[in-house]
Amino acid sequence: MDKNRIKGGLYGLLVGDALGVPYEFHHSSQIPGYDLIEMNPPAGFSRAHSGVKPGTWSDDGAQALCLLDSLLEKGRFSLTNFSGKLLAWYDAGLWAVDNYVFDVGNQTAEALNALRGGMSPEKCGNICPEGKGNGALMRVLPLALWHTGTDEELVNDAHRQCLITHGHITNQVCCALYCLVARRLLEGMDFNAALSHSVENIREIYADMPEYLDEFEFRIQPDEPDIWEGNGGGYVIDSLRSVFMIMREADCYEDAVKSAVSLGNDTDTTACILGGLAGIAFGYDSIPERWIAALRGKEDFAGLLNELMEKRC
Repeated sequence: MDKNRIKGGLYGLLVGDALGVPYEFHHSSQIPGYDLIEMNPPAGFSRAHSGVKPGTWSDDGAQALCLLDSLLEKGRFSLTNFSGKLLAWYDAGLWAVDNYVFDVGNQTAEALNALRGGMSPEKCGNICPEGKGNGALMRVLPLALWHTGTDEELVNDAHRQCLITHGHITNQVCCALYCLVARRLLEGMDFNAALSHSVENIREIYADMPEYLDEFEFRIQPDEPDIWEGNGGGYVIDSLRSVFMIMREADCYEDAVKSAVSLGNDTDTTACILGGLAGIAFGYDSIPERWIAALRGKEDFAGLLNELMEKRC
């Protein structure tokens, strides 16, 4: 497996997240021009999370590192172990930069409070039965970076990692498709080929899972003309479509993540989800050095990355 792609995936996710943090909650019309989108916004911009230092990843990156940590520790996906790490993040800042948790989605908070109260992790993600936010999609990439099983096993684990906070089947299907696309990119496919292959592959996997197949065909609607268009919002399908819209045209990492931030709205999460795929597709070497240098907390996850690289390479 290509080390440059694996490293690019993890760094790409975290850099994209950190880049998007100060621009969150702004409409696209309020986002600075392309050349001005940096870790530190231009003077006069009313940045979100004003007390957070530039270059800091958010809950997205921290939860992704919790997933990677759990996978490496257990050697398999364990919902119980992963859920415990998410609770340790929520309560004590595990894998958050400076152990400071500054942004928590409402559905995630309710689910983790339920976990602390004794609810099983399999049920916590349905505490908001119709919850379809992007909180499981934003963190799932390490599963694709780590996984060496079959596509069917990867899809099943992508489903299960949703259960603790975002258990609705819509979230599960989006995470499964995203992981398959990431896997194909890791194998060297270009994005459009990876997406086409993954759409057909997931149909085969879901052939004996009618509920999931119906959800994929009628909610994701992959065959509809111009379906891969999005607005950078927090709805999981809009997140997925926004990321795929950009990746279909992107020719480098910087252009891709700046395009994600330019959509406005849920900028950190869109750029995080997009950044992971772009980091794989274009490699670690494509991520601007100034953004790598500005990323805070690099030393903290170096051990996880090294362990991951030893496993996969």
